Amino acid sequence: MTESPITTLIRQRTLLQTEYAYEKEEFQRLTEATGIDRKVHRGMAWYPIMLGRSYHNSLDQLVVEVMKASSIVGDSEGAEPSLFEPGKPVCFFTEDASGTRQGTGGMLHYHKFLAQVSYVEEDMMVIALPNREALEQLQSAHRLGVQLYFDEQTYRLMFEALDDVINAKTGRLAELRDIFHSTLPTQKFIFAPIRMPWLNTSQQAAVNEVLWAKDVAVVHGPPGTGKTTTLVEAIYETLRRENQVLVCAQSNMAVDWIAEKLVDRGVSVLRIGNPTRVTDKMLSFTYERRFEDHPLYQDLWAVRRTIRELYASSNGNTENRHQKIARLKDRATEIEYSINKTLFDDAKVIACTLAGSANHLLTGMKFGTLFIDEAAQALEAACWIAIRKAHRVVFAGDHRQLPPTIKSPEALRGGLDRTLMQAIVENKPKAVSLLCVQYRMCETIMQFPNREFYGGMLESSPDVKYRGILDWDTAVEWISPPPVSTEGEGDLTAGGEMNDGLSRVNPAEAALTMESLKNYFDKIGKDRILEERIDVGIISPYKGQIRLLRQLLKKDRYWRPFRSLITVNTVDGFQGQERDVIVISLVRSNAEGDIGFLRDLRRMNVAITRARMKLILLGDRSTLCRMPFYRRLAEYVDEQSTFI
Repeated sequence: MTESPITTLIRQRTLLQTEYAYEKEEFQRLTEATGIDRKVHRGMAWYPIMLGRSYHNSLDQLVVEVMKASSIVGDSEGAEPSLFEPGKPVCFFTEDASGTRQGTGGMLHYHKFLAQVSYVEEDMMVIALPNREALEQLQSAHRLGVQLYFDEQTYRLMFEALDDVINAKTGRLAELRDIFHSTLPTQKFIFAPIRMPWLNTSQQAAVNEVLWAKDVAVVHGPPGTGKTTTLVEAIYETLRRENQVLVCAQSNMAVDWIAEKLVDRGVSVLRIGNPTRVTDKMLSFTYERRFEDHPLYQDLWAVRRTIRELYASSNGNTENRHQKIARLKDRATEIEYSINKTLFDDAKVIACTLAGSANHLLTGMKFGTLFIDEAAQALEAACWIAIRKAHRVVFAGDHRQLPPTIKSPEALRGGLDRTLMQAIVENKPKAVSLLCVQYRMCETIMQFPNREFYGGMLESSPDVKYRGILDWDTAVEWISPPPVSTEGEGDLTAGGEMNDGLSRVNPAEAALTMESLKNYFDKIGKDRILEERIDVGIISPYKGQIRLLRQLLKKDRYWRPFRSLITVNTVDGFQGQERDVIVISLVRSNAEGDIGFLRDLRRMNVAITRARMKLILLGDRSTLCRMPFYRRLAEYVDEQSTFI
C-alpha cells in the first residue's frame, strides 16, 4: 500500500532532523578537535587575518573588510578551495600567544557574536556585523581569525517549510503536495504548440510541455543537451503569459548562471541575495546595485546618516532627539518602500536560491510559476521553501547526475537524498520531457553513459559526433597502474591506495595520471595545445587525490605554459562544466574490492560526461571491475581500442 503524501513528508522531516543533528555534532567536533592549520587547509577558516575599512552598505548593514594576512596569501599548495560563500554565517576567534603557525596551536577564544559573509574573493571578504560593539571587539583583538559557523538558518527554513506543507488542509500548497506525492493526475492547458525553429525537436517539445502544464513539468536535461537554453526559452515564453516569475536553484552559482543567460535573452532580472561571482555584469542586476542606482537612494542615505549621527550625539534635549529620530525613521521607511516598489514592478524575473526565496524582501509575494534549476541536487525540503509562493512548478535538472550531499549515513540510508524532482519523475512520467540531442561529447564518449543511464535515448549532434583531437586516436582509454608488491606479502596489488587522515590518496596512480597526460600532450604537440587553447580537466572523486595532483602540477616545470588550460577538481566541482580532454583518477586499489562511494554511479556519470573529445581513465581494474558497472565500462573501452 502506497503511503500518503503527509506520511512521506513526515518521514522526510525525521530524516532531515537526523541530518541536522549529525551535521551540527560534526561541526562542533571539528571546531573543538581540529587544529587551526587543518581548518585553514580545508578551506573552512582564514588565519591570521587583518581588518580593512568598515562602513554601512546599501542595505544599511555595518560591514568590515577582512583580508588574509601576508603570511598566508598565496600559501595554498595542496589546500582545498575556500568554503566561504556570500550568505554563510561565520564566527571570529583569537589564538593565545602559545599558538604557532607550525600547527602546535594555542587555545582558541571565540567571540560571542555571529556575522555573515556579504562578498568574497580569493584574499578578501566583506562581512556584515550585528552591531558596532562587534566591530570594536574585532578592532581591539590580536591574532584574529575567522571560520565558517554551522548554518542553522537554512535548516530552520526547511523545517518551517515542511511543517507548512504537512499542516496544509486546503489551498494550492495542499493540492501540489497531494499531486506530487500521489497518483493524482496532473492537468494541462489546451492550445496549439509554439514553433521555435532555433531549438531542436525535443527542446521545442519541452518548452511546449512547460507552457501546457497547469501543475508541474519536468525538463530532464542529460549532459550537453542544452537544458539551460531550453529553460531560458521556457521562461521567456511563460513571461508572454505571466507578468513575473520566480527562478530558483540550490546554489548561488546555479542561480547566477541562469540569471546571466536570461539577461542575455533580454529579460529584466532582479537578483535577490548574494551572488558568488560579482562581475560588472552580475552587479548590474543584483538588488543591492539596483537599490543604490535608484534616484531616491541618495535621499535615503542622507536620512540614514542623520539618524546615526543623532544616535551618537549627546547634545540637546533627549526627548526632542528621539522624536526627530522617529520622524526620520518613518521617512526612511517611505523612501525604501518607494524604491523597492519600483525595482520589483520593473523586474520580470526574481532570481534567488531556494533558501533565498524566504528573504524578507519577498514576504507576501506570490508567483504564477516557479522554475527550479538543478532541481536534482536540491533537498525536497529546500524546494518547498520556494513552492509555498507558487501556483505551479517547473523542475529542470538530471536525476542521473549528482544528488544532494547528505552527511549522515543514517539519513542517507533512509533516503533523504531522494529529491522531489526524482519523486515526480517516478510518479508523473507524463510530466517529464527528455532532451535527446547532446552537443558536447563525440559519439564514442557518449555511447556508454547513454546506454547505462539514459536507455539509449540520446543522440549526438552531427557537429560533435565524429570530432576528435588526433587522427587514428581512440576517444576513450583506461590505463591501469602496474602491480607492485605488498610489503611483507608475496601477492600483488595494483597502485598504492592509502588514507592520508582526511581522504583517500594513491600516489602511484597520481604520478601515472600526470605522466599519461604528458604523453598525450607530446602527441598533440605543445604549440598546437597553446594555439588552439585545448583545455583539460583532471578529476578525482577524492579530495586527497586532488591535493596530490595539484602539487604534482605545480612542481613540474613541464606544465608551466599549460596551467591556465588545466583544471584539477573533484567530480562535484566539475558539475555543469566540460573540457576537451578529461582525465579521471579513480584511486581505489585494494585486495578486498572496496570502492567506497564510487558505488554511487551518478558520480561516475558526471565525471565521464565532462569530456568533449578525449577521456582517459586511470584505475585499478582488478579492484573496480568486481562491480558490474566498471566491468562493463572496461569492456566498452577495450572494444573501442580494437577499431584503431
